[in-house]
Amino acid sequence: MSKENVSESDVSTEDLRHLIESATNARQCALARYSNFCVGAALESEGGAVYTGCNVESAAYEQTICAERVAIWKALSEGERKFTRLAVVVDTERLTPPCGACRQVIWEFCGDIPVTLANLRGGIETFQMKELLPHPFDAGFLGESGAGEG
Repeated sequence: MSKENVSESDVSTEDLRHLIESATNARQCALARYSNFCVGAALESEGGAVYTGCNVESAAYEQTICAERVAIWKALSEGERKFTRLAVVVDTERLTPPCGACRQVIWEFCGDIPVTLANLRGGIETFQMKELLPHPFDAGFLGESGAGEG
């Protein structure tokens, strides 16, 4: 195939398939012995590196961490700061969006990136983060709090 025949959307579609496949593979490592709700996530950096995560449950439920946050923490701990998109894969009939805590973390560290939801049945839908968290709380509000007054 010549280079002229490869459109930008074909490359983007292939890259998205790779990201979903990475999230699907990460899902297989989930430790969800209490809920049996296994989730995989894959986060792509601006440079093209992919960081994966799976959910890990603890008997002390509040210590449980979601796949999306694992992927973000891994990327941040490796020095990444700019991200282009995130894929989340769950084995549910309906596509499952990130929980509220993950939405907050995605917004704070990734901004208004595309978030692709996928399931093992081939369902795929992409949302901008702003659609999933329409009125986000971020650092901009901290300067408005009047902290230090009085």
